[in-house]
Amino acid sequence: MAKLKISELPDDKPVKITVELSASVFRDLQAYAAAVGRHSDQPANDLGRLASAMVARFMATDRAFAKSKRTSVPKAK
Repeated sequence: MAKLKISELPDDKPVKITVELSASVFRDLQAYAAAVGRHSDQPANDLGRLASAMVARFMATDRAFAKSKRTSVPKAK
């Protein structure tokens, strides 16, 4: 099987938000969690942490977002 982009869930202090997902996205999130669980030593049944890791990975690899952050955030002195 191909390597998953999310291989384990980070242990970080969460900030709680509420989101609505379509049923198909929710089912895919559950399936992804099951795949992560099969490929790691830890169960990936916390869908909130998984979704957070997925969003973080997406933002970290989005070049246009990284460029906009560099140009819109003033540098600290």
